[in-house]
Amino acid sequence: MPRAGLDPAAVVAAGAALADEVGLAGLTMGRLAERVGVRTPSLYKHIDSLDALQRGISLQAKRELGDALARAAVGRSGPDAVRAIADAYRRWVLDHPGRYAATVRAPAADDEEDRRVSDEALQIILDALAGFGLHGAHAIDAARTLRSAFHGFADLEAAGGFGLPREVTRSYRFLVESLITGLQADHSSSPED
Repeated sequence: MPRAGLDPAAVVAAGAALADEVGLAGLTMGRLAERVGVRTPSLYKHIDSLDALQRGISLQAKRELGDALARAAVGRSGPDAVRAIADAYRRWVLDHPGRYAATVRAPAADDEEDRRVSDEALQIILDALAGFGLHGAHAIDAARTLRSAFHGFADLEAAGGFGLPREVTRSYRFLVESLITGLQADHSSSPED
């Protein structure tokens, strides 16, 4: 009989919290079972496998990150929206490094739920880019550029990769302002396909 109060959503939530502590790569069913107070075989009554757990964490994390970006972008457009999204992205990654690692991979082609959740987060960025007059293929290129820059900086920061004696937030601000300057540049010669 499954433990009272323990269901798939509770297991995923506990797994997400544990991933933030030990890293996604350090998350095991044994560690999670210990965390939730059951034996490892009992955990499988609530979640099918480690892959299923990681998928659940990914979906939860993508929703949480998307919600954080949406809250930051409300009422903003163009440069102000990008600044707010950038700050929310960095803050969320630093606060949730394990679950963030679960968001990096693109959805599988046949995973409609993951695609929908991922598209919702992407739409927030595309809406901000529309404030720069970017649409279609060019907006996708710009969204990939923003995501790559935000990811790279936050991932390095979370790993302790910045040791120079300059306040890291000032460097992040420089990165974001450089990206905004690039987005504001004339893109009339950029390819659309």
